[in-house]
Amino acid sequence: MKIYSLKKLFRKMPPKERRITIPTLLTLLRIALVPAIVVSMSLQSWSWAFGLFVVASVSDLLDGNVARLCNQKTMLGACLDPLADKILIVSCFATLAFTQSPLFSIPKWFVWFVLVKELILIFGVIFLYSRKGMFEIHPTLLGKMTTVVQLSFIAWLFACYFLGWVPVRTYYGMLALVFVMVCLVLVQYVRLGMRFFSGIIEL
Repeated sequence: MKIYSLKKLFRKMPPKERRITIPTLLTLLRIALVPAIVVSMSLQSWSWAFGLFVVASVSDLLDGNVARLCNQKTMLGACLDPLADKILIVSCFATLAFTQSPLFSIPKWFVWFVLVKELILIFGVIFLYSRKGMFEIHPTLLGKMTTVVQLSFIAWLFACYFLGWVPVRTYYGMLALVFVMVCLVLVQYVRLGMRFFSGIIEL
């Protein structure tokens, strides 16, 4: 079974689908902010980490809306947008798991679980591209909600670190909610991918 590399998939895109638009620049900005957020977290500069994270989250909100309003949707942007979200979320969770703090710490098993889930989805998309050719990626409502919940959870953790809050019950409740939603969205996307591969539905 041959899986095309990301480079080959990029070359398969028509030139108009590879163009750099304003929404794509916003997505690239979100990716570029990740190292600065991680460094701020490592230094426990939570005000900076929170501020940069808010900017990254706002760019996530803007790129999709700008693409729709200005008719600047591209295949490159559609691929980079969810990838940027994955990089941001996994990087933040991983840093929180390995940052020494007297407050909450993300369990390492949770980080590995989220990482494996994202890798399954990424390689699943690459596999479908290699077998089915170009197709539009439409995030499901559950997928969007899961991303929002994960980003909200990270922002809430930043606020806890910065303000010294220790609401233990809320922490475990939110962690459980994120875990359940990640499980559900993984099952949903795997089922959709299998049905699309079998020709039952069109994405």
